[in-house]
Amino acid sequence: MLPEFEYLYGKPTITGFIKQEAADFVVIEDLGFELTGEGEHIFISIRKEGENTQYVARALAKAAGVADKHVSYAGLKDRHAITEQWFGIHMPGKETPDFSSVETDQITVLKIVRHNKKLRTGALKGNQFTLKITDLSCTDGLAERLEKIKTVGVPNYFGEQRFGRNGSNITEAREMFAGKKIRDRNKRSFYISAARSLIFNQVVSQRISQEKWQTPMPGDCLILQGSNSFFAEESLTDDIIERVAQGALQLSAPLVGKGNSSAMTDALAFEEAVITQYPELLDGLVAAGLRQERKALILRPQNFSYELAGNSLTVSFYLPSGCFATSVVRELIEEKFVVRHFDQEVKPGDV
Repeated sequence: MLPEFEYLYGKPTITGFIKQEAADFVVIEDLGFELTGEGEHIFISIRKEGENTQYVARALAKAAGVADKHVSYAGLKDRHAITEQWFGIHMPGKETPDFSSVETDQITVLKIVRHNKKLRTGALKGNQFTLKITDLSCTDGLAERLEKIKTVGVPNYFGEQRFGRNGSNITEAREMFAGKKIRDRNKRSFYISAARSLIFNQVVSQRISQEKWQTPMPGDCLILQGSNSFFAEESLTDDIIERVAQGALQLSAPLVGKGNSSAMTDALAFEEAVITQYPELLDGLVAAGLRQERKALILRPQNFSYELAGNSLTVSFYLPSGCFATSVVRELIEEKFVVRHFDQEVKPGDV
C-alpha cells in the first residue's frame, strides 16, 4: 500500500464522482511544435472515447501494414475519457495509408500530417483538461479551495496511476531490484518510474508536512520558471527569496539517480533523510543508470477556470508534460469511484 501524501490545504471532506461519463474527463494533447508537412514519419491526430492508447496504436499499425513497434505516441491517455492525441508511424519511401478502417464510433481520425522526426515518448508540451465532478456531497468551502489552487497551486505529485493498483508497481520494482527478471521492457520502465516517483512524492510530502514548501532552504535547487534549468543556492539573499515568492524561481525535489545530488547543506540533509528510508529503491535506480534530475515542488495549473452549478463542478486547466490532473482533483474532493464492466488497472504514464 502507498503512504498517504500530505495535502496542501488539508484533506478534503467533500466527496464526488469523476468520470461517471467519458465526457466528464476531456484531455487535448499539445505537442508544442509545428509539423513540417514532409518527411519519413506520418503523424495522425486521433480523438478516442472508451479506448486506450495502446489499442489505437495497434489499430493504426494494422491499417498501415507495419509492426506495432513502428507506431509511437508521446504518452498514454486514460481509457474512460474523451482524449485527443497524436500517433507517429515511421514509413520511409511509402505512400500515406488509408486510415479510414481505424475509425469507429469511438475513434475518429482528425488530421494526418507528415513530419521529419519521430514522435518520441514525452515529446509534448502539455495537456489541456476539462473535468466535470458530479454528485458533490456539498460545496462548502469549495470556491475558496479553487481560488487557492488558481493562485498558489497544488503539490506536484505523481498521480496514483503511476504506482499501479494498491501500489503494485512499487512491489514489482522492489522484486525486480532484488533480482527478479522482467522480460517486458515496458514493464521494467513502469516499475523504475514508479520507484523514482515514490521517492519524489515523499520528499514533497515531507516539505509540506514541515511547512517548508513556500520558502527556500539553504542549498535548495531552484528551477527557473518556464525551463528545466536549475541551480543550487547555498546563501539565500533577499533577491532569491523574493524571486521564489513571485514565482520566477521554483522550489524543487529530486528525481534520484546515479551521481551526487545538486542540493547542498540544509536542503541536501532534508532530502537525504527521506531518500535513505528507501535504500533498495535508491540502489536499484542508481543501477538502472538514471541521471539525477529535478522537478518543481508545486504545480500551478495554467489557464485555470471553473464553474460551480448545483452539485457539480466543471474545471478547466492546462498542465505541462509530466504533470497529473489527479494532483489537482485530490486537493478538491475525496473521489468516489465508479465501477465499470471494463475497468482495468491503469498503467503508469496515463494522465
